[in-house]
Amino acid sequence: MPLSTTLALVAAALFAGIVDAIAGGGGLITVPALLATGLPPHLALGTNKGQSVFGSGAALAAFWRAGRVDRRQALYAFPLGLLGSACGAALVSAISPAALRPIVIGMLIGAAALLLIRKPARADDAPDPHWGIAALLAFTIGAYDGFFGPGTGTFLIVGFVALCDRSLVHASADAKVVNFASNIAAVTVFSFHHAILWTVSLPMALGQLLGGIVGAHFAMRGGARVVRAMVLLVSGALIAKLVYDLVR
Repeated sequence: MPLSTTLALVAAALFAGIVDAIAGGGGLITVPALLATGLPPHLALGTNKGQSVFGSGAALAAFWRAGRVDRRQALYAFPLGLLGSACGAALVSAISPAALRPIVIGMLIGAAALLLIRKPARADDAPDPHWGIAALLAFTIGAYDGFFGPGTGTFLIVGFVALCDRSLVHASADAKVVNFASNIAAVTVFSFHHAILWTVSLPMALGQLLGGIVGAHFAMRGGARVVRAMVLLVSGALIAKLVYDLVR
């Protein structure tokens, strides 16, 4: 791959890492960029997961150091997200993920509406008493990520806000725990099938690492206003893409 193309992919990964750390949806940027280089779809998807795991890991580390992650919740949310993603990946061979598009479009519209209507908790670092709901969200949305994927970060953030009374910033931080776990499971599956082009994925990982750190700091400095705006923007872009794919 030419150096200019690799540098363009690194730049795309940097921007995607920032967006993904705040609201999820980084794949909206990196997957089309990888496909534009001529990679076949299975390699583009695998390579995307190979580099995005670094961004979610970097964002999680930044949120963790800042004390925004519920560490007790992470003890069970991480393994449940990992297990859910593995179960979801196993379902791909049994059910066509494309059948989910109309359902996911409706869910994304509902999530965006819920975020506009429901007022999240004011305290950025309020403790979360809804551990059973958080565990269910970690497993089910982790499974969704392994099975289909689009909107995973958005669903996690809205779920933690609406069902666990988290603030938007805290929800974004806790979402990274599950997102990182599901990414690890996906990378393991794609690696087993030799579907990751590491010569492309690793340079992009540098952009993702930086983007994840920058995005996490943006979320913490800008607070709920930045996270809310970015989640709604990503939701709109995801809805548009899924509708386009469905019509096409």
